[in-house]
Amino acid sequence: MFNRRGASVRFAMIGLALVILMVVPTGASTAGSDTHRLVPEDLVYVGAFRLPDDAPDDIGWFYSGHALAYYPEGDPGGPDDGFPGSLFGTGHNWNQYVSEISIPVPVISPDHNPDDLNVAATLQDFQDIRGNMFGELEMPHAGLAYLPPPAGGQTGRLVFSWGQHMQEGETGPSHGWSTLDLADPQVAGPWYVDDLPVYVTNDYLFPIPTAWAAAHTPGRILATGRFREGGQGGCGPSLVAFEPPDADSPPLASSVLPATPLLRYGDFTAPDDHKLNGYQHCDAWSGGAWLTADDRAAVIFVGTKAVGECWYGFANGVVWPEEPPYPPVPPYPYDNRGFWSSSYEAQILFYDPDDLAAVASGDMEPWQPQPYAALNIDEVLFGIESAQTNQRVGAAAFDRARGLLYVIEPLAYGEEGRPLIHVWRVAGG
Repeated sequence: MFNRRGASVRFAMIGLALVILMVVPTGASTAGSDTHRLVPEDLVYVGAFRLPDDAPDDIGWFYSGHALAYYPEGDPGGPDDGFPGSLFGTGHNWNQYVSEISIPVPVISPDHNPDDLNVAATLQDFQDIRGNMFGELEMPHAGLAYLPPPAGGQTGRLVFSWGQHMQEGETGPSHGWSTLDLADPQVAGPWYVDDLPVYVTNDYLFPIPTAWAAAHTPGRILATGRFREGGQGGCGPSLVAFEPPDADSPPLASSVLPATPLLRYGDFTAPDDHKLNGYQHCDAWSGGAWLTADDRAAVIFVGTKAVGECWYGFANGVVWPEEPPYPPVPPYPYDNRGFWSSSYEAQILFYDPDDLAAVASGDMEPWQPQPYAALNIDEVLFGIESAQTNQRVGAAAFDRARGLLYVIEPLAYGEEGRPLIHVWRVAGG
């Protein structure tokens, strides 16, 4: 089956340990030291939790998972259970309203039974904070990140990005912000991120550690990027450091935010050595985070990696030709035309921040950094139905103070496509 309904396939957990998929050769000299890198063994899985079921289906958590942000001051009246703060996230992907939820204690369910899991509570109901800022969006993409208040400031901001599936060649405004009060968001923007194509900027968003930004991208304290399947934005995940506007006097709409590229592979026309090692057109890198613990760090991307044969067409292997005659569309559930692979894995890629620093300084080209390791996380997921199950994971967020990584599994269980949030603790964090 390929419709992501139910959860017929289950993966045995071996001592609750995750599988290190591979160590990826860099293809270029790296500036970093292994002793300062976080490695897959440093991520300890601590369980998952469910999301609330208290909103209308078309704006609630069903069929969601595109954007997630951790807010350290959220849920101040919550229990002292080791998981403070809150999460902002986007709901149903047709509308992508934003809600704030509490963080319950994650639970490991060896049988992958969602009934074993604790359920988050709604702190702020879903609201449309985007309004008409970006117009009508078809198959929208989104990112969220919490921006703390500046020195002497009163409140932080919820920075966002929005785009859509088809934006070939566009360089339009893609980012903005709101207050943390979703019912009164007081939005500002949208702004351009430099003059970069939106295919490399308008999806995932996350903060850059303060010390690293001060040393390598002064003032540019947020990271943003996007991966567009088919190699149209780049043959691998992209990442850009940008400077958020002044909180007291944000610029007018369509202003340009200064930015520094940190990672950008060539598009589908580029030479092989300008691509992510092992790249395939049907890959999907959907979230990112900058992990830290003591003096160790890693920039990670989460996504669904194609590990089998890849084609453009239908899941049953029918290839869509570039010129007519075109084949008939297969019956459901094989009627979704796009990039497909015979097999996928949910993975976390690990990049060395020293390599990104070398890009920022001009000592490396943006396409030269390669991941030094990858982690296969399939065995903790609930909703894998077959080798061809795609969209295995969505957005990510990181609690730096406690070393907690949150990753959405968008279509984890149920006929409606209900998500879960999985949690890892970074050892030493």
